[in-house]
Amino acid sequence: MRLNITIVLLWVFVTNIKAQNAVIKGTIKSSANTMHYATIHLVGTNYGTSTDSTGFYKITQLPQGKYTLKVSKLGYFTQTKELTINTEKDTITLNFNLQQKIDYLNEVVVTGTMKEVKRLESAVPVEVYSPQFLKKNPTSCIFDALQNVNGVRPQLNCNICNTGDIHINGLEGPYTMVLIDGMPIVSSLATVYGLSGIPNSLVDRIEIVKGPASSLYGSEAVGGLINIITKTPTKVPKLAVDVMTTSWLETNADIGFKLNTGKKASVLTGINFFNYKNIIDNNHDNFTDVTLQKRVSVFQKWNFERKNNKVFNFATRFYNEDRWGGDVRWTKQFRGGDSIYGESIYTKRWEIMGQYQLPLKEKILFAFSYNQHQQDSRYGTTIYDATQRIAFSQLTWDKTIYNHDLLLGTAFRHTFYDDNTPATASASKIFLPGMFIQDEISLNQKHKLLLGFRYDYNSAHKSIYTPRVAYKWSITQQDIVRLNAGTGFRVVNLFTEDHASLTGAREVEIKNELKPEKTYNINLNYLKKIYLKNSSYFGIDFSTWYTYFNNRIIADYDTNPNKIIYNNLNGFAESKGITANIDYTFTNGLKVILGATYMDVTTTNNGIKAQQILTENYTGTWAVSYKIEKLNLAIDYTGNVYSPMRLPLLSDLDPRQPKSPWWSIQNIQLLYSKLKNIEIYGGIKNLLNFLPTKGNPFIIARTNDPFDKQVQYNTNGQVLATPTNPYALTFDPSYIYAPNQGIRGFLGLRFNLK
Repeated sequence: MRLNITIVLLWVFVTNIKAQNAVIKGTIKSSANTMHYATIHLVGTNYGTSTDSTGFYKITQLPQGKYTLKVSKLGYFTQTKELTINTEKDTITLNFNLQQKIDYLNEVVVTGTMKEVKRLESAVPVEVYSPQFLKKNPTSCIFDALQNVNGVRPQLNCNICNTGDIHINGLEGPYTMVLIDGMPIVSSLATVYGLSGIPNSLVDRIEIVKGPASSLYGSEAVGGLINIITKTPTKVPKLAVDVMTTSWLETNADIGFKLNTGKKASVLTGINFFNYKNIIDNNHDNFTDVTLQKRVSVFQKWNFERKNNKVFNFATRFYNEDRWGGDVRWTKQFRGGDSIYGESIYTKRWEIMGQYQLPLKEKILFAFSYNQHQQDSRYGTTIYDATQRIAFSQLTWDKTIYNHDLLLGTAFRHTFYDDNTPATASASKIFLPGMFIQDEISLNQKHKLLLGFRYDYNSAHKSIYTPRVAYKWSITQQDIVRLNAGTGFRVVNLFTEDHASLTGAREVEIKNELKPEKTYNINLNYLKKIYLKNSSYFGIDFSTWYTYFNNRIIADYDTNPNKIIYNNLNGFAESKGITANIDYTFTNGLKVILGATYMDVTTTNNGIKAQQILTENYTGTWAVSYKIEKLNLAIDYTGNVYSPMRLPLLSDLDPRQPKSPWWSIQNIQLLYSKLKNIEIYGGIKNLLNFLPTKGNPFIIARTNDPFDKQVQYNTNGQVLATPTNPYALTFDPSYIYAPNQGIRGFLGLRFNLK
């Protein structure tokens, strides 16, 4: 009897327990397809599950309460639903239909082939960086923003005026072509100072091609391309404001707004203002650690709606900058004088660009641009005043015939350049008409072959031929191999591309009439995508390359410490290496982007092989992001690391390190997005407080005598070691490899009115 009572009580207890288990169940699909391995989670709890092979899910043993059910899957927009469990007996059925996102690898890109094509289908590997990537480490301009892109390094070239260029895979800045909306308007003078005048607020995306693209874009596209695609008025908020300042009192403000002018026209206006007027000398050499700057950039882009969605847009930009660096006592009254040293640069720049698709059945596009760049500068007592004007036009015909996707084009470029240096006795006028053809052949569903050829006629250097070939093999939808090869041709404009020829006390010597450089390049790329069962994503993008140079022009700092000797190599130069990007997206909100590159850049001159100066062998980048949804807080940890590189010394007695150490710049940011239309962000830059002064007695040589008034020379012109100059040095600010700006905080606010 007692046993029977026990069994009955146990049955009642178990039944009661079962009755207390509320259930949520349902089916998840996308369009008409069921979705397996989608993640279902009750926000703020440990309750969750994933769908089975039929798209069904079920969560049991839920107590009473109010919940938010979140459904997510990589490649689809996340959905949430509010629900309430009133009793332990509730069974709630919730079905979801998820909307698919466009795969980021299927984004439309234009840079690789000069036409719109899905990124996965392009025969040329193109890397794409969105404004969201740039915001992980907020900066005031494109030049600084690229520091976290693998294989791309913004290189400062002067400790005083902070000029810089952009290296791709170890090749120096002049080998990198920078485009805005496909227009080659950033070159020569603009590569020295214009890069810092391109604000991030203009950017819709940045497309990067590593390797030759001369068959489409001309002679400057030797090492790679950076194409800055500006925002379209129809796709931006009505008003966007982004204001940021740092503990060094650097202030950056971006204001953008759009207007609809009639039914078929819209205009986007962007204004960027940057101001830094705080003199800081933390290394106590009586020179500014960072260049003082005040710049304004005003951008306006018009977009016109036409029949059949034909393209017509027009943009203008004005850029004005006043920057100086040098002795902390310097004021404008000392500009160009020999009592207190300063480098002062005034820059004014105008740009016009546009695209118009002809009203024909065929897809024919006319593109045009014009820019004028004026520089008024003083490097101590050295005067460098220059004017450059570039007019460009291009007509392309995009035509598909059977399995041939053709692009035919003609281009014309006129460059006017004049300065006050001995190298330019009279104004230079270069006419560069050209034509090109590209045929992308779909051999079958898995194989594509791209053939390209360009012919240019340079009025100074005559005929230029640049062929190109690319091959794409889609092993599967998740495994793609690309092989690219091509040639390049580059004409050097010495004083506009190499700032070292103007600053410091070294004498510039040009050995002979410099011949144009020629290159041959091959690049192999492998892309792998892995979609895991838990909806995580893992992708790897691997490349290896080799570039061979004929007639490479080098700046020789070693033969004579008092000179920079420019000459074509009596031999050859090589650049080779491997690079990999890894992208890992977790379902819990963690996203990791890793990059690593090994490169070997050498010159062989008169049979002697040497490592290229200011070029590292190893580099790494990372961006780790995580969002705490309950707190509406996102965390971004970004950084880079570089191996030692050879540095320019002035003499055997120079006490500065001949090579840089391993060094790293790391940053962290917190972003709060709870407030409507408002984001508040802040963090720390250069967490490790790395400075190039570490391990060095000084960075700028002889700041106490910048005009070399106390330097003594022997009969051969060599500097003598004296009691006041024990290391036999002259004034030189070119010893630089890392930013001379330590740890600092930043705080900013973004407002978007949609």
